This record gives sequence, C-alpha cells and structure tokens, in this order.
Amino acid sequence: MKTVLITGCSSGYGLETARHFYERGWNVIATMRTPRADVLPRSERMRVVALDVTNPASIAAALEASGPIDVLVNNAGVGLFGAFEATPMDRAREVFETNTFGVMAMTQAVLPQFRARKSGTVVNVTSSVTLAPMPLVAVYTASKMAIEGFTGSLAHELQGFNVRVRLVEPGYGPTTRFAQNTTMPVEAMIPEAYAPFAGSVLESFAQPAAVTTEADVAEVVWVAANDESGCLRFPAGPDAVALAMSK
Repeated sequence: MKTVLITGCSSGYGLETARHFYERGWNVIATMRTPRADVLPRSERMRVVALDVTNPASIAAALEASGPIDVLVNNAGVGLFGAFEATPMDRAREVFETNTFGVMAMTQAVLPQFRARKSGTVVNVTSSVTLAPMPLVAVYTASKMAIEGFTGSLAHELQGFNVRVRLVEPGYGPTTRFAQNTTMPVEAMIPEAYAPFAGSVLESFAQPAAVTTEADVAEVVWVAANDESGCLRFPAGPDAVALAMSK
C-alpha cells in the first residue's frame, strides 16, 4: 500500500486531494499548519500532521512522524492580489517563502529517501497563471513561475535515480479560498489610480467563462502521481486545459 504526503490540507485542493487518495486505498499523511482532524475521514490510513513548510524544524518533525512516503504533493500556497506598485516587499517575500522556498525545502527533505530507494514522485501544484499571466497577481505569478522552472530542471536531475517530478497547473477556482489566503487585505494594495482597472478585473473574476473545482484538481494530482509516461505538465480544469492547448 502506497503512502502520499500532501501539504496544505486544511481546505481547498489539498483537502480534496487527501480525500481522493484515501478513497483509492492509499495511506494519506494530510499536513497543515493547524491540524483539523474533523475535516477528514477517521482511519488508520488517514493521519493529520502539523507542518509549516516555511519552518525547517517543522518539516523535519513532520517527516520523522510520517515515516517513508512514496509521493510528495506540494500543494500548500498563499495568494497575493493587488497592484505590484503598492505591494510591500516584505509581503512579496512572504509569498515566496511559502509558494517557492517552501516547495523547495519540502522537496529537498524527501529526496534522500527517494534517491536511496530509487523510487518516488514529487507533484508540485502551481497555477494556470503560469500558462497565461493575469493582472494584479504579479508576485503570486512569479512565485509559481519559479516552481515551474525548478520542477523542469529537477526532472532532468533526478531521472537517473528513477524519481519522477510532475507539475499540476490548476485553473481558476473561486471556491478555493484564494482571497481568504492572501497575506494582506486586497483594499490595501489597490491605489486609487488602479481602482477602475482593478474593478474590471474583479468583475471578470466574478463571471468566469469556466471554473476549476477541487475535484478537478484532485483527480489530476492523482493522475500525475501515478503517471509513468514522462509527461511533466498536467493542466487541471477546463480553463487550464484550454490555455495549455492554446500554447
């Protein structure tokens, strides 16, 4: 029986992905900064573990508690919406600490066991903004684009050890609490000069042509984790698939 460790499982994609793997018979290590066992099935195959991907000690403790794993899903992330001109650099660094350096730290921590076994898969969840950058999310986009490049390079680096690395690129999902997971109130980063433009952008977000659900992403993470074709990128959701095809 295989074991998957998933970061950011308190809500959204991570929570649904944990359920998805569990329902298919895997052992699941569902991690989150503040454990909430009530949102997941109670079972010996489902363990909820505290983990802050920005804290090296927390990463080490979580992996020690988890034991050997077969798949790492780097899903934890934070959003940041606003005009770049009004974005404090300390907030930008916070986004990179979670979305970029947190992914790198988690990956680096599990690679020794994967390399020693000559087996293992890392699935990094990014975003469809890497396929078509959107306005007012410049820092968020940059943090996810960095992981795209990191993952592509790492895939070559680990091929000789039979360790697979995959990207899942979710489309726009208004139900995934992106706004709630921002590191600063939106109003603080929309100066008056940008307000008309920001209003039109927010209006388009409110009426998207297509949306990506948590179930869409969970299924694609499952496919990516089990894929043996050598494919690197897996768009998730109808809008992400359309963007990937247009490229």
